[in-house]
Amino acid sequence: MAVYRLCVTTGPYLKAGTLDNISATLVGTCGESPKQRLDRVGRDFASGSVQKYKVRCPAELGEILLLRLHKERYAFFRKDSWYCSRICVTAPDGTIIHFPCYQWIEGYCTMELRPGTAKTICQDSLPLLLDHRKQELQARQECYRWKIYAPGFPRMVDVSSFEEMESDKKFALTKTTPYVEQEDSPGNRYLPGFPMKIDIPSLLHMDPNIRYSATKTTSLIFNIIPASLGMKIRGLLDRKGSWKKLDDIHKIFWCHKTFTSEYVTEHWCEDNFFGYQYLNGVNPVMLHCLSSLPSKLPVTNDMVAPLLGPGTCLQTELERGNIFLADYWILEEAPVHCLNGRQQYVAAPLCLLWLNPQGALLPLAIQLSQTPGPNSPIFLPTDSDWDWLLAKTWVRNSEFLVHENNTHFLCTHLLCEAFSMATLRQLPLCHPIYKLLLPHTRYTLQVNTIARATLLNPEGLVDKVTSIGRRGLLYLMSTGLAHFTYTNFCLPDSLRARGVLTIPNYYYRDDGLKIWAAIESFVSEIVGYYYPSDASVQQDSELQAWVGEIFAQAFLNRESSGFPSCLCTPGELVKYLTAIIFNCSAQHAAVNSGQHDFGAWMPNAPSSMRQPPPQTKGTTTLESYLDTLPEVNITCNNLLLFWLVSQEPKDQRPLGTYPDEHFTEEVPRQSIATFQNRLAQISKDIRERNQSLPLPYAYLDPPLIENSVSI
Repeated sequence: MAVYRLCVTTGPYLKAGTLDNISATLVGTCGESPKQRLDRVGRDFASGSVQKYKVRCPAELGEILLLRLHKERYAFFRKDSWYCSRICVTAPDGTIIHFPCYQWIEGYCTMELRPGTAKTICQDSLPLLLDHRKQELQARQECYRWKIYAPGFPRMVDVSSFEEMESDKKFALTKTTPYVEQEDSPGNRYLPGFPMKIDIPSLLHMDPNIRYSATKTTSLIFNIIPASLGMKIRGLLDRKGSWKKLDDIHKIFWCHKTFTSEYVTEHWCEDNFFGYQYLNGVNPVMLHCLSSLPSKLPVTNDMVAPLLGPGTCLQTELERGNIFLADYWILEEAPVHCLNGRQQYVAAPLCLLWLNPQGALLPLAIQLSQTPGPNSPIFLPTDSDWDWLLAKTWVRNSEFLVHENNTHFLCTHLLCEAFSMATLRQLPLCHPIYKLLLPHTRYTLQVNTIARATLLNPEGLVDKVTSIGRRGLLYLMSTGLAHFTYTNFCLPDSLRARGVLTIPNYYYRDDGLKIWAAIESFVSEIVGYYYPSDASVQQDSELQAWVGEIFAQAFLNRESSGFPSCLCTPGELVKYLTAIIFNCSAQHAAVNSGQHDFGAWMPNAPSSMRQPPPQTKGTTTLESYLDTLPEVNITCNNLLLFWLVSQEPKDQRPLGTYPDEHFTEEVPRQSIATFQNRLAQISKDIRERNQSLPLPYAYLDPPLIENSVSI
């Protein structure tokens, strides 16, 4: 008689325990054990419990290949879910085999788990294990299906497939999906005063392993209720018309001010701060260094000489690499929208900036269209204060539109959803790249589904607050994806291509490169351990299917994007994985977390403009400026969204935090520890630097970066 000892850990979450019967079967190279019910005196499988059981076999089973968990009805009790964290099996000879699970198991079903040792398909030769990989992926591909949202968009998850799978009991037999803490959903509701639902019925049918936890959902609700109620009570959400004076805008979030939002309110109209935001604001990816001026921006030396001062000229500054351009060409043909029954307007400006000898980035000239001419004057710092302020505000409106739609939602949310989908569909749980990427997919499908149902849908918040509406959003994102490249996606390459590696005080770049290097070192160790040669990459059919599916579904098979459709070397794999993890975590933090800080003072990030761009100089007044800014209710609805998305709800997992131990081998576990230590040092350096800055830059402080796109 051979005795195998099982140690079963149930997750510590609300309703993680089960009253159902749980049985186990061990499958080895020499046979399989009888099905053994796991039962002890007292309550089994309570939330947070760690319990030990014995499985007796007539003879030893050889190398353990699979552990089957059988979940069956107990007496008359209603079926419930069980969150199994992990199971450790001790063989008769003392060998310990770890079986990571970290999943919700629903209904009455049988789940098969493999030992925690990560293996590529090339390392499996037994038909049983190869068949297990195949069945697991087939089940996932039935559950996670692609859907076209709009022409030219990255493909997305089809949430209707979850409703179908919920009625298909056979799905549970081989279901293997990623972990998230799951508790009761609060259901479908509107927040008081908030102009959109925060949940929809279809979300209740989503696989429990990708839904928000109750902790996160409740936190999300309580982040927004106080602000929305306050605005509703004061009538701001329903008040149409212009702001009477600028100071009134400051009263919107009287109880939700931050150090940065107050700094923005005080300095928003200063040229120094206008330039600073191109480096360390929420859209720090727009600047390109110029060696010559484009013909569509006919700025002359005489125009800018008063700002450049004696001893230099425009041509000299171009040759020195001190002239930069922010070009909003993508807005030139963007559709416009009506808000409160009034036509809105969009500009496609060109903003020329100069890096002065003191290291400050200053705006030199602004043209509010892509076509120069008498009706498109070039605005200068020497113009009247109101003319110059209005020109800068038009640029800030363009910044808002490009940032929200492309830099933020397209390049982080939508692309990271495609990475998550391909990972779930093409890599089995035992695959090392699945284990590596899984924490960086957490909640992404959920948050994007919510966004499509509340923000991007017809009559959603995008239609309620932006000058381009949903039609403009679809145009911007499809056009943006058509021009997005692998160079844009990889931070070091993007900085080099834009010519911004040497600009001083560019904290986004400095912190981002440190984090990129830390991720790259970590990924390099993981890849080096599992992929020792070019052949090991090329022959991994699951890996190649994964990268091929991303190329097809995210980048629509567009070869000009430069994204790989296959991978040939470990070095190529390291770069690709580094870029994915960076964009799912650090890049999203950089372009998301500061939205309230930089947008709470509405004139710094107006979501719409009610008057057309000025065609002559000398006509702007305070009254005409206020009549151009968004109306009161439009402003308040937009600022509620800024507040919501900038407040990361509870149930966070900062970058490098991996409480679910999917890797069980010592080498990758040590690599994780080294990665965490390196991130801790980066955090220490950032906090020391920030102590001497008038406006600290903390968006890329590792403890403040979420592992995944989850809000």
